[in-house]
Amino acid sequence: MKQKPLAYRMRPSHIDEIIGQEHLVSEGKILSRMIQAKKLASMILFGPPGIGKTSMAFALAKSLQLPIKKLNAVVDKKKDMEIVVEEAKMTGQIVLILDEVHRLDKAKQDFLLPHLESNLVIMIGCTTSNPYHSINPAIRSRCHLFELHPLEREHIKTAIERAIYDKKNGFGTFPIHITDEAMEHFAISANGDLRSALNGIELAVFSTPKNNQKQIEIDLNVAEECMQQKSFSHDKSGDAHYDVLSAFQKSIRGSDVDAALHYLGRLIEAGDLESIARRMIVTAYEDIGLANPQAGPRAIAAVEAAERLGFPEARIPLSVAIIELCLSPKSNTAYKALDAALTDIRQGKSGEVPRHLKDSHYHGAKQLGRGVEYKYPHHSPSGWVKQQYLPNSIKNKQYYYPKSTGKFEKAMKQVYENINQQKNK
Repeated sequence: MKQKPLAYRMRPSHIDEIIGQEHLVSEGKILSRMIQAKKLASMILFGPPGIGKTSMAFALAKSLQLPIKKLNAVVDKKKDMEIVVEEAKMTGQIVLILDEVHRLDKAKQDFLLPHLESNLVIMIGCTTSNPYHSINPAIRSRCHLFELHPLEREHIKTAIERAIYDKKNGFGTFPIHITDEAMEHFAISANGDLRSALNGIELAVFSTPKNNQKQIEIDLNVAEECMQQKSFSHDKSGDAHYDVLSAFQKSIRGSDVDAALHYLGRLIEAGDLESIARRMIVTAYEDIGLANPQAGPRAIAAVEAAERLGFPEARIPLSVAIIELCLSPKSNTAYKALDAALTDIRQGKSGEVPRHLKDSHYHGAKQLGRGVEYKYPHHSPSGWVKQQYLPNSIKNKQYYYPKSTGKFEKAMKQVYENINQQKNK
């Protein structure tokens, strides 16, 4: 009989064997509590490919020794689901692991709904799509929704070590020696996809001849060949990482598209979408700001699209946003103005709120002179009236110094200067 792939053989058979997803399976977390209570409920597991959704589904069912059937919402027909339900009636309950659950058509859905409600069938749906966008509310409302996260590098290493030393399901009987550089490369280039890493290890083991010491030596060159990706020197927790991030932001600030794309590429190769997203958004508001106010919302939209798509497709919206950020006019006047105000406040330069600006929405406020002389700007045809807003001690203070680097702030500068002229008359 043909041996099943390593990734299939290494699937966990108990919740305690699940790698990663600590937010769901650690002691006291929701899935752990379900298992301890022996009360498994229908759920949808969603997240990027290769992170263990189907494996988790099997592990949960096996932890409670429940009968399992696995179907695919696209390939398998309604008749296949009817067979599952009949088996559930004989056994009392069954776990249906349903891959591609977001592709469940109406006929299959209508058939399953009453059996989910009665808990005769515990459905664990698996999908790479966001269930809030892709799954019918009727199914969604009957299931718990759990998001699985991409695995960290250490998770991947743990899984590889298990596969190498496991004598029953892995390569524990093989004379394998894997170098630290090769292990690191498998972990990094898998980019959170455990199946990809295990497939790479399997290919390495079966395609590498034994050396003079009768060992299968898996070095960096073998790892690069089997993962079809060259080694990239970028430690997400080291100095080099922060150097790249710094260069990335400064290249955007300096309007150098090519440099920004280069550093973006290095961060993408490192699989660090979180840091890319944070730097893009802060740059949009810190360095571009009022010169192009739409850059911020568009950067956020690009980040959300990238997070939903995952790599490699995530690079597409990121590239669009980075080029816009680079070629946008630059202005840091907004946050600099706020920082100046904060400096005064922290140095005790604040003063009392003018009486006409104080709250007057309570009985007796008028007798205290609160809000009595306040002038309502909307009563003026121009929408502006001359009156003091800052405390007396800093009434002539200026924090905001506008630039003319973009059409929006240029227009605001004109308004700001006109108002100041009126105030000084």
